[in-house]
Amino acid sequence: MTAIRSKNKTRFLSGLIGGLSAFVFVAVFVKLDPERPESTFTLATAVLMAIWWIAEVVPLAVTALLPVVLFPLFGILDGKSVSSAYFNDVIFLFLGGFLVALAMQKWNLHKRIALRILLFTGVSPGRILFGFMLATAFLSMWISNTATAMMMIPIVISVIDQLEKQLGKKQSNRYSIGLLLGIAYSASIGGIATLVGTPPNLAFARIYAITFPDAPEITFGQWMVFALPLSVLFLLFTWFYLYKIFCKNLKYSGRTYQNELREQYAETGKMGSEEKTVMSGFVLFALLLLFRSDIHLGSFVIPGWADIFSNPKYINDGTVAILIGILFFLIPARRGSDFILDWQTAQQIPWRIILLFGGGFALADGFTKSGLSAWIGESMGGFGALHPLIIILLISTIMIFLTEVTSNTATAQMILPIVAALSVSVNVHPLLFMLPVTIAGSMAFMLPVATPPNAIIFGTDKVRILDMSKTGFVLNLVGIIFITLAIWFYGRFVFGIEGWELPTWAIY
Repeated sequence: MTAIRSKNKTRFLSGLIGGLSAFVFVAVFVKLDPERPESTFTLATAVLMAIWWIAEVVPLAVTALLPVVLFPLFGILDGKSVSSAYFNDVIFLFLGGFLVALAMQKWNLHKRIALRILLFTGVSPGRILFGFMLATAFLSMWISNTATAMMMIPIVISVIDQLEKQLGKKQSNRYSIGLLLGIAYSASIGGIATLVGTPPNLAFARIYAITFPDAPEITFGQWMVFALPLSVLFLLFTWFYLYKIFCKNLKYSGRTYQNELREQYAETGKMGSEEKTVMSGFVLFALLLLFRSDIHLGSFVIPGWADIFSNPKYINDGTVAILIGILFFLIPARRGSDFILDWQTAQQIPWRIILLFGGGFALADGFTKSGLSAWIGESMGGFGALHPLIIILLISTIMIFLTEVTSNTATAQMILPIVAALSVSVNVHPLLFMLPVTIAGSMAFMLPVATPPNAIIFGTDKVRILDMSKTGFVLNLVGIIFITLAIWFYGRFVFGIEGWELPTWAIY
């Protein structure tokens, strides 16, 4: 038993038995709606998945497969419908985005971009910190925050080594902690800015479409218009906060560090044709996603390029992402490989995340089709006495601190259908409740287990949990305020939410 995926034996057994017991209890003794027993079985499945996800009884992706078995058995969804939830347009957006990211990593374009940004920002302690955070945040907008954090570690360690040589280990220790935390935090903050930047964003886009099929599409460009300013402002605040705590009194010119950066950049050599191709494809990828559909900015509208086709609604973000990915397989490379992208490189696609996405999408579909969402909404009618702004604040707080100890993707996929039902119950636009859940899922900064970048930084053995938790607690609180204000004052403008009442397309 001790060999089971290196899990703690007690945790494994308690999660396994607790999850199955909770499933049986809900399925047998809870009667939500006698006329629709499938709503009870959906709740039982959700409880089982939540417990297994939290306890990590089996890998998260395996738990995500439970709806494939349980939904058909209990009459919630047929096997064909539930299986289709695991492969859809959002999944293809993720696949295409990851193919672009893999092409960048294969030809070391991501490293060149990071080093160029660091050289541009300067060599004072504050500028070095800002350079690392800016490079990390920018890359995390397009490639996984885990890969970004891993790539930045060797570069930041070289800076820390130079600091220790010049200032001594004791004097440089605080600044080193600030640099490492800056990378962890900016990897999460940068991911907020785009739909492909972090898994909760993609989960939101699909669950929103499943729950409210008649709602206007949330496009890549529309999301970026909303989330990029929030990401930039919070990144600047985080830099300022880390600088005040860890960098303010450090006396360090950074000249040696700048020379080392120049040496590292020189080692990358002249940009080859492959890097230029990937860079061109990356820019094209971003532009096509950003301007695919009309972008409404009040009375001003930026027309989308998809309108030139006879059926622009047939084209979605997944179409664009796969187009760029396929092109990379077709363009020849001059060195080391036949093409810019090959299948050996593409095999690094994280299929476990895709299955995790699918499980959340299937669960969301089950919530809607079984009537569970409607039942939850009716049960939460008492929240109607609260102002929507207060509810947004509460939702953001709960989500941020909950995801400190659970998978942000799994948690978002569990909570999003619930708050969607809540919005219908209290007659509030669904986006006002679903957006804070989504963004808060990427703003957990206190614990190593909260996000992969936190865990990677903690794994360097240069950051204590106390340092991370004290710093992260303040950022969590500030994040709650940023999210609430951004959605209430800016999100309503970007997404065309007039007042806050429930739109007609959201009525079940």
